[in-house]
Amino acid sequence: MLTQLRNFSKSIFAKIFLGIVIIPFVFWGMGSSFFGGNKNVVLTINKEKYSITDFTNFIEKVVPKNRKITSEQIDELLTFFITDILVDKEVESFGIKLSNKSLATLIKNNKEFKRDNKFSRTEYEKFLLKNNIISIEFESNLARQEKKNQLLDFISGGIAPSNFLVNFTFNEINQKREVEILNLNQLFKKKFKLTDGQIKKYYDANLNEFKEIYKNIELVTLSPQNLINGDEYNEIFFDKLDDIDNSIAQGENLNDIIKKYNLKKPYTFILNERGENIKSQKIQELPDGLIKYIFSISETEPTALIELKEKYYIVQVNKTEDIKKNLENPNVRKKIINQLENQNKRKIISEIISKINQNNFLKADFDEVSKEIGVSPKKINLLNRNDEKNLKKDIVNQIYKFAEKRIIVVHDFGFTESYLVYIDKIENVNIDKNSPEFDKYLNLSRNKLSNTLFTSYDNYIKEKYKIDINSIALDTVKNYYN
Repeated sequence: MLTQLRNFSKSIFAKIFLGIVIIPFVFWGMGSSFFGGNKNVVLTINKEKYSITDFTNFIEKVVPKNRKITSEQIDELLTFFITDILVDKEVESFGIKLSNKSLATLIKNNKEFKRDNKFSRTEYEKFLLKNNIISIEFESNLARQEKKNQLLDFISGGIAPSNFLVNFTFNEINQKREVEILNLNQLFKKKFKLTDGQIKKYYDANLNEFKEIYKNIELVTLSPQNLINGDEYNEIFFDKLDDIDNSIAQGENLNDIIKKYNLKKPYTFILNERGENIKSQKIQELPDGLIKYIFSISETEPTALIELKEKYYIVQVNKTEDIKKNLENPNVRKKIINQLENQNKRKIISEIISKINQNNFLKADFDEVSKEIGVSPKKINLLNRNDEKNLKKDIVNQIYKFAEKRIIVVHDFGFTESYLVYIDKIENVNIDKNSPEFDKYLNLSRNKLSNTLFTSYDNYIKEKYKIDINSIALDTVKNYYN
């Protein structure tokens, strides 16, 4: 966690955004105590209070203007806010300081501000202008960030992994494995018998899954040809656009605007959020980005002027309704079959894993499954954890978590690939200290040790600071942004 923070903090991006520590401490998350109380205090850390204004100021500095923020994102931002406060407190606690001379050296050595490999005041000024930040603010942020870097170096500095640990890390990634695999999809097919009655039963029990919001809309595309009888996007065209925008703001509907500007009849569509009609066919005339805008139009203001990739549209939402798709719809039937197939897969996998965990599934049982599906196990030699010649990388990584002579079940996220695996042989490997790759694994080992230290430091922080979150004030912030 803090290692990622450390890497982030080296980027110029981090220095622009107030030196904010983006990776939170592990320990608290949103699990600190919640309480009611003063509606203006969103957070208390060791009796020090932080107001709604403090938190919203933080949000405004981090989140781009006009960006919509969900309640879940507010929770994440509160995590970052608390982390930023705690790191500042730890910097102060350890007496970490940065002189003006050191700050000047940091700026002069930053490659963003160099021209011909020398510091350029002009490049520095250009950077400030481009990022809309004044020098005093940037230098203050940079100083804060450098102090945080020093804190992280203070925690993890001086770590020197032993050769044993370097070899352990090297072996974890590069050991060779001989495995036998059985594709469980063949077993699933054999044991999956589906009737029309089962499909109907699932449909009747889950009707809400097959209801979908559809919008009935009318749409007019605006261009110089139909708005000003011209070919150029000139000032006259954009003046007309402004007039239309004002007309919509004053409550005029699409028909009013069509008559006023002598536009052609609108196109009419009924669509869902995927841009499909009621027959589940993609509406090719509508770009995906436009569909997203259409579904953001409110019922109270159903007419909108939309700009998308230098094209202009007037859209009017006439009706919004839930439409239930019937069982004859091929997509509904396909969805039900997929759901029931996945249920069957999970059931079979769970039964096998349960037997494995109870030591009731041995190599003989593995061979019995092979006979049942009528396929011999496929023998694969994995050269290392990154070997993707025969299996997906995430499946290979699962195999590398288990010991020799183990039988395991591995699968991808959607159960499209599922395998029963017997790990027949593991060949351990070492790396020589003179190898050109030794430093790479030395650094990987050092990062592992650092992460262990950071976890311990997180636990130390947990004991040092009492954090209370005012749920009432937090809800006020969420309501403001939503």
